[in-house]
Amino acid sequence: MSRLVIGLLGLLMMTTSTHAAKRPMTVEDLLAVKGVADPQVSPDGKLVVYQVSEYDPKAGKAQSDLWLVPVAGGPSRRLTTAAGNDTHPRWSPDGKSISFTSTRGGSAQVWLIEIAGGEARQLTKLPIDVSGPIWSPKGENIAFVAEVYPGKTPAETADKDKEKEESKSKARVYDHLMIRHWASWDEGKKSHLFVVDVATGEAKDLTPKLTSNTPPAPFGGSNDYAFSPDGKTLVFTAEPATKDFAWITNNDVWSVPVGGGEFKNLTADNLGADSQPSFSPDGKLFAWVSQARGGFEADQSVLKVRNIDTGSILLSSKSQDRSIQSYAWESNESLIGVIDHQGGQSISRYTIGATTDHEIKLVGGANTGVQPVTGSKGDLVLVKSSANRPAELYLSKADGSEPKALTSHNDELVSGLDLTKAEGFEFQGANGDKVSGWLIKPPGFEPTKKYPVVFMIHGGPQGAWHDEWVARWNYAMFAAPGYAVVAINPRGSTGYGQKFTDQISQDWNGKVYTDLMSGLNFALKTYPFLDESKMAAAGGSYGGYMVNWIAGHSNRFKALISHAGVFDLTSMYGTTEELWFAEWEFGGPPWKNNALYKKLSPSEFAENFKTPTLVIHGALDFRVPDAQGLGMFTCMQRMGVPSRYVWFPDEGHWILKPANRIVWWSEMQGWLKTYLK
Repeated sequence: MSRLVIGLLGLLMMTTSTHAAKRPMTVEDLLAVKGVADPQVSPDGKLVVYQVSEYDPKAGKAQSDLWLVPVAGGPSRRLTTAAGNDTHPRWSPDGKSISFTSTRGGSAQVWLIEIAGGEARQLTKLPIDVSGPIWSPKGENIAFVAEVYPGKTPAETADKDKEKEESKSKARVYDHLMIRHWASWDEGKKSHLFVVDVATGEAKDLTPKLTSNTPPAPFGGSNDYAFSPDGKTLVFTAEPATKDFAWITNNDVWSVPVGGGEFKNLTADNLGADSQPSFSPDGKLFAWVSQARGGFEADQSVLKVRNIDTGSILLSSKSQDRSIQSYAWESNESLIGVIDHQGGQSISRYTIGATTDHEIKLVGGANTGVQPVTGSKGDLVLVKSSANRPAELYLSKADGSEPKALTSHNDELVSGLDLTKAEGFEFQGANGDKVSGWLIKPPGFEPTKKYPVVFMIHGGPQGAWHDEWVARWNYAMFAAPGYAVVAINPRGSTGYGQKFTDQISQDWNGKVYTDLMSGLNFALKTYPFLDESKMAAAGGSYGGYMVNWIAGHSNRFKALISHAGVFDLTSMYGTTEELWFAEWEFGGPPWKNNALYKKLSPSEFAENFKTPTLVIHGALDFRVPDAQGLGMFTCMQRMGVPSRYVWFPDEGHWILKPANRIVWWSEMQGWLKTYLK
């Protein structure tokens, strides 16, 4: 036998051996994934600072540190190593230092570190936690946010917190809504906007009398406030001064002098949510993201640009019929944005005064955290992930094409795992409309075998399954035991046009149910390796609602998993926090539209329950309170249906703590194994 043949055989054997060495992912692998996020390009366009979060199983906690990588490519280097969490890095205007938030001193404060070397130094020394530092254009100030009691200083806030902590009575008294939000009770504090002098460390509350939050709770961030180019003004997003927070979605953009003073409402004419304000580099234009319909949190998010002198609108992305998620100025004439588009996050470019349609570049996978590279020909630094690959930093062309990896924090882990790509498909749903979905094959896939099916239903309901890596409802983890995953983006999903999104409101079990079942039927017909006799459905939030609905209307599944699912709409209305959601989705409060509440409630069909169901809920879930899960489990037990209730006393709508995530996955995979194997 020739040496060439022997060499080829050896290469073949090595390749086969390497492939065979790959294994399905475990929950320990999922927790070992390093979270790469928040890239920030230096002013000279040469470096990127970003944060990496990793979980230490021995310590039982996570740590975040800052890293640097050259834009031109090369090895990454760790910038911070102190115990604690270092997050939210931002370059000083001269590029010589980086501000960040760190807990290394015992509380979250703003710290500074010089690029030339040396130890980080603490800038703010408040007795309360702070977050989200951003620099003023000339570098003399840094803006940040902190929670205080309106009208009280940080010191007075800390004293009041201590007094409440030491009180023997923990009673709470309220005379307004909302008394709790997402996973926290209202303690009377509000998030205010501060400015700290970089030279002296002296911090000042710019909104001391504000009785609402900036940025709006619970998901607002530092992209909700910005300095003007001359550094004299800050614009910020906040709720209007009203007691009706629970049933309105109105957020406005305001301005306030950096030296302090009265603040001015810049978007008072809009009753929907306004957010993400910023100025063009020359300060002549003002941009923000706006929703037009008040009371609807899933309305199209439109990018708008206004001429500051004339007030005229120079750009609106409404005709694009896609919601913008984030954006950044490229120049005084153009902006780059990330949009939710057909199961992914795509790059879109906007030119002031352009008469043609906005340019959309569909790039595979999920592309977030986009940052234009200073001084380049439009290159972008972005965070990119896919269903079979955790997020890393990439450098791409101006349209998001030709992405080149800048970081490789998860390469070693991923190289040993059998992770399959998400394959897209399309089918005819309700009314003959085009609907799409994803198929994820199991590890070690063999086309001649039959595989049990896990049918995943997303929450929202205005949300979508993307070709992306997620830490919670991870495709690879559901597929790992040997299951094929089918995930449909039915009516109500985002990224397919606002009309498609709107068509679930007041119709939670109509066209969307048809889309889901049509998509599953299409997949079963198209992919012969799917075993129709062994199927389970799983979902959270609205997905949990649909699982509960399926329990009373279909016996095609061998098992169901309902996480944080809505069970009885009328009782949920009286216990949830964001009343605008229920009133929009069900046409008003129950006393005005009781028939629809009953028609759409899974609780009305409990007598039909037959499918074994795992019910999961968190005690701190104030969006879908845990009584909903308990009600579902109670009816399952009363009907004699095999069922199990998993309750987390220290979790909210999402299961986030690593130890709890291990239990969460163990329970779900155990349930699926019982009924699908």
